[in-house]
This record gives sequence, structure tokens and C-alpha cells, in this order.
Amino acid sequence: MNTQNNAATLTPGLDVAALCEKAREMVAREAPLYEQLRPRSKDMFANPTPGFYDQVPQHWMRDWPMPFPFAVAGASGSTLTDIDGNTLVDFCLGDTGAMFGHAPRPIVEALSQSGERGLTTMLPSGEVAEVGKLLTDRFGPFVFQIATTASDANRFAIRVARAVTGRNKILVFDGCYHGAVDETLVDLEDGQTVARKNLLGQVVDVTTTTVSIPFNDIDALKTALEAGDIAVVLAEPVMTNCGMILPDEGYLTALRDLTRAAGTLLHIDETHTISTGLGGYTAVHGLDPDIFVVGKPVGGGVPVAIWGMSQDVAKAMSDIRARMTGIGHSGIGTTLSGSTLQIACLRACLSEVMTAEAYATMNRHADRLEQGFTDAIRAAGLPWHVSRVGARLEIVFSADPVRNAAEARAAAIDDIQHALHIGVLNQGYLVTPFHNMVLVAPTTTDEQVEGLLSAYETVLTRLVGQEGM
Repeated sequence: MNTQNNAATLTPGLDVAALCEKAREMVAREAPLYEQLRPRSKDMFANPTPGFYDQVPQHWMRDWPMPFPFAVAGASGSTLTDIDGNTLVDFCLGDTGAMFGHAPRPIVEALSQSGERGLTTMLPSGEVAEVGKLLTDRFGPFVFQIATTASDANRFAIRVARAVTGRNKILVFDGCYHGAVDETLVDLEDGQTVARKNLLGQVVDVTTTTVSIPFNDIDALKTALEAGDIAVVLAEPVMTNCGMILPDEGYLTALRDLTRAAGTLLHIDETHTISTGLGGYTAVHGLDPDIFVVGKPVGGGVPVAIWGMSQDVAKAMSDIRARMTGIGHSGIGTTLSGSTLQIACLRACLSEVMTAEAYATMNRHADRLEQGFTDAIRAAGLPWHVSRVGARLEIVFSADPVRNAAEARAAAIDDIQHALHIGVLNQGYLVTPFHNMVLVAPTTTDEQVEGLLSAYETVLTRLVGQEGM
């Protein structure tokens, strides 16, 4: 990605090209140290063996900004240990999957107990009523269903939205990611919705059913809704996959008002913004969506997602199903969704892990990180800022907040991201790949927070040439 020219416009007075050159030099120096510390992982990924494509369970595990991925031997709380015996403080946390720490004791106990009772039956367990109450107490008066991933949950919710509105099209925001949902994998180029170019095997023209517009653009939203053919707007309340893009003041209120006026459903995907606080961004900021989705951490790291419908949407779905003939899942649900295992882990997570106390600890640590990152950036003389949603923070390479994906892409500088990532990694701290994003867990300690800040200060000082390499 060549972003240097664009980045220069967002960082006036900064010699971006020179900074990128220093970043590449830093990566070249740090890579041998990374390899030296991990001979077993290096050997594992250097020597092809039968079985996995590229020797990894998912091919993108090879895309981390390091010479090769390290293989994990164990994870507990806020730390990882690799097969070479290195211990890392984890501020990636499985990109939110382990937001409350690795292997929370209540989840481990639920896994053990559920295993003894049976893992899946295709029937509701005796804990369903309790979990249903926990869900509504935590997230609001939605009518919930269970999925295995947020990708599935979003896919099912879109199907329901189309059914109850009688409309075909969906609207997403440029730069979005809502999991492996084909119709959401689009970009906005020169004002036109186009299929994302790095997709394999995309043969259906998704632009016939998907509209993409810039985030924070009320006029674009009004125009898109005027046609009256949008079934649902699928949105993160804070965009987190193309940098961290906060909503303008009043934007989410306008989004709600305009969708309701157009007869379009509003679908909020909280899979990342659940970091905001108890109940997610929706509860903390009083949003009123028609559909609500959370994946990743809601089961404490076990594959489970929830999707909720408003009472009106649920009634409309019931009316439609009453008119249908035959039996079956109507294209919604999978055999392993709603399993005994998932319900048990949901109960444990909602009642014992995803607590107000946990969020209080996470946000206290995030307060310290936000201030510490800001101080380190200023001390280095860099025109950057920190973006934050609850326990999730990102260093953005621009002087001012970015308002949409185009600005976020322009601010992203791959060379610097790579340098920051491997620079803190070699000091014992893992942050989220492909971003400058960090996430804190309730298991994170004050010492670990201060250690990460010290690591960033060291890397930034080296990057701007205030200290010898």
C-alpha cells in the first residue's frame, strides 16, 4: 500500500518518506532478534509438512507483520507463551475473542461441566430461560437467537431484514468488516460501490444488492435511503476495521431517525465496540437499533454469537413464518448453533466474566494508556493522535480525527505500523496486527500497562532518531 503522499497531507510538516525509511531500517534490525528468540517456530514454518495450507489453520495467520508467526503453547489471563518459551503480554487478545482474558475460570468450569453433560443435542438445554434473562438484562429488550460466529449472526439478520421489509438491498459503510458475509465485502471507489478486490472466487455481482457510502456523511445517507429499496443499514457504531473512526456528534441519532423514516431497519454490529462498556456502545449511548449483534467475546472465547431483534421485527418474522409451508430453519441457523456448550458458556460469561467490575478495570487501564500514548506521541514531536472506544485504543497517524474510510486509508502507513508492531513485540508486548490497535482485559495489570507504554516510548524515540538504534 502506497500511502506516503496521502499521509503527508494529513501530517503537515512531517517528512513521511524519511520516517518510513527509518521504520524500514528498524524492521530490518528487529527481525533477526525476533528470529533468534524463536528457533522452534521458525523451523516449524520454514519446513513444509503435510496437512495445513501454508502450515497454518487459516491462511491469513501468515499475514502478521513479523518474519513468521510464532506458535502458541499456552495462554492465560493477559499473557501468551510460545513454543520457544517466550512470554508475551497480550494486548491483541485474539482481536477481541479473548477480551476478558484468556481462559477465564468460569468459562473453563462451564466447558468441563458441559463436556460431562454432552456438548450438543439439537434441543434447548435447561439453562435457556436463565440465559435469555441474562441477555435481555445486559443488552436490552431484544428477542435473541444464537449463532456460532458474528459472520453467521450478521448473515441471518440480513435475511430476516429482507424478509420483513420486502426489500433486497443492504447499506454498509465504506471500510466496514462484518465477517465473512459476501454482500458486505465491498469498497467505495470514486463514488461507486465495487466488490473488494482481494476476494477469492467472488462471482456474484454484489453491487446489485449492496450500497456503500462514507461514514459520517448524512447527505450520502439521505440520498441512499431516498430510493426506498434499502432493507437494512448494517453498521458498527464506531468503525474499527479501517482504523478507528468515531461518529460525529449527532450522526448516530440521524442514522436512527433517517432509517426509521425510510422504513429501513438499523442493524448494529457490536462485535468490536462491545469494548465500550457494559451492554456495548448501544447500551452506554442509548442507541435503539432494530437488530443487535455481538460475536467473539460474548462466550468468553468459545465460538458463539448472539443476534437480537426488536419486538416489532420478531413479530413480523413470526407472521411470515406462519404463512410458510413445510418445516426447517428457513435458511437461518446451523446444527451446532444454540448448543448446550454455547448456552453454558454464555451463562458463565454474562453472569461472572462480562461484569461491571471487569469493565471498570478495563476502562481504568485504557484511561492510563490513552494519556500515556498521547504523552509519548507529543514527546516524539509527532502530529498523531489516539482514538478510543472504551477499552480499545488506536494510534492514528494524523493530526486530526479521521471521519471516514478514505481519510483512514490515507492516514495508514504500513512501514510505520510494521515498525511499531515488531518493535514492541521484541520487548514482550503483542498488539493487534494490521492496525495500531490495543485492547485491555480485566486481567491486565498496572505493571503490564506501564510496560507497554515504556515499549512504545522506546520505539517512537528510535523512530524519530532521538536515540541510537
